Amino acid sequence: MVSQEQRRRQLAREKYLRQQQRRTQTRRKARIRNSVIASVLGVVVVLSVTVFLTKPFEDDGKKENANAEVTPSASPSKAPDPCEKPAAGKVKSETWKKEPAMTIDESAKYTMKLDTTCGEIDIALKASAAPHTVNSFNFLAEKGYFDHSKCHRLTNQGIYVLQCGDPQGTGMGGPGYTIPDENLKDKSLKGGVYPAGTVAMANQYNPQTKQGRNSGGSQFFLVYQDSQLPPDYTPFGTVSEAGMKVLQKIAKAGAQAPDPQTGNTAPNATVVINKATVSQS
Repeated sequence: MVSQEQRRRQLAREKYLRQQQRRTQTRRKARIRNSVIASVLGVVVVLSVTVFLTKPFEDDGKKENANAEVTPSASPSKAPDPCEKPAAGKVKSETWKKEPAMTIDESAKYTMKLDTTCGEIDIALKASAAPHTVNSFNFLAEKGYFDHSKCHRLTNQGIYVLQCGDPQGTGMGGPGYTIPDENLKDKSLKGGVYPAGTVAMANQYNPQTKQGRNSGGSQFFLVYQDSQLPPDYTPFGTVSEAGMKVLQKIAKAGAQAPDPQTGNTAPNATVVINKATVSQS
């Protein structure tokens, strides 16, 4: 026969065990919740760093800019627009099914001139190191593909670039074909840095999945300040000293808040390529 005192102790012990079990379950749930939060934060950090790595550079014809899952945040600036009004004209909508045939002389020197609303940007092209890329730009420039197009993206945190080359102005346009990655071991790319003055291709490469190689189209970016980026984007040109002053003027005007649909941080300056030409010297 169980005494009243023994029964009381048994009930107390069962109550204590139930309390301990609830505490254990609470701690387990907390650990799981914190683990999930940490994982999410980790993903956000990775995406923020690789930004540009995918979003800005997702493939032409698909989404060269849809990768922005996370873009470098940019605070709106009150700086006045330092650029002129665009020249009269409309952007081209023509696309092509395949990469143009090789017509450039890989041993020759080529220069691309961007006559923009903010000033002229001259770029020395690396024909021997990136022949497919330079040949494509020569072809597109001859077709007037870049004329009257906006430079749709300016990043001013983490990486410092102006992105252009999409006639749609959304970061999702392209010429209809893609070109191979080239010159990824260029001697200028040291320590995971694309130095100021570098002109490189945007693409759809995802460093996490290792997918999206050879997905460049027409979108390119001009680096106005040394930027930490892995060597995944074809460097195919170098901006002249005078052109760098134009880029600095554009950068100084700042960037807009991210577009809610595209995620792009457009430059406050009205950067329009009135005319793009490629010439052999």
